[in-house]
Amino acid sequence: MRIAIGLYECFTSLDAMGPFQVLSALPGAEVTLVAAKAGPVTDESGFLTVTARASFDELPDPDILLVPGGVTTRALVPDHPIVGWIARAHPTTTWTTSVCSGALLLAGAGVLQGVDATTHWAAFDDLARLGANPVHERVVRRGKIVTGAGVSAGIDMALTLAAEIAGADFARTLQLIMEYDPQPPFDAGSPAKAGPHLVDQAFAALMQTMQQLAARQ
Repeated sequence: MRIAIGLYECFTSLDAMGPFQVLSALPGAEVTLVAAKAGPVTDESGFLTVTARASFDELPDPDILLVPGGVTTRALVPDHPIVGWIARAHPTTTWTTSVCSGALLLAGAGVLQGVDATTHWAAFDDLARLGANPVHERVVRRGKIVTGAGVSAGIDMALTLAAEIAGADFARTLQLIMEYDPQPPFDAGSPAKAGPHLVDQAFAALMQTMQQLAARQ
């Protein structure tokens, strides 16, 4: 089972590594980090660099395709090589998946036209503009397309996928091995819970990060 995690400069690390922790444990899994070209890819913090073992052209037909998000994803549509890779690979995948604003890349590739999907709460308008139907759910499955909401929801998405592939008991066992039993110290993980003040602060922080990344590139 060939699993390809598509990367690009300034991806969000947990969007990729959370699902990686789950999916790499599936029976027969062969996980490959892929990018426009093989070699180092740096996340949005600028502090973490991982190695893509293959280019998009070298793995054109994965069984499972996963795309992480990042604050720069809207700028990658439609011209970044990852968009074309998704469009070419999707017709033959068993599962096509995304985490956070990675859904914008699926939508930019035409995968989510008229399809229910979720993404980070701050990217809902962008997702709708690209033709998808945004849904306020943690994980959304429509046929072979599975999308996860913001960042930490990638683990939920991957466990959902693991249950579909290997059964609920297998997925539960993985959850236990990971001790994935969230008990956050604050009840502020969604706009509805956080309130307008924190939403404004979060938007400002996201915009500042986008500006800093644009200056870095």
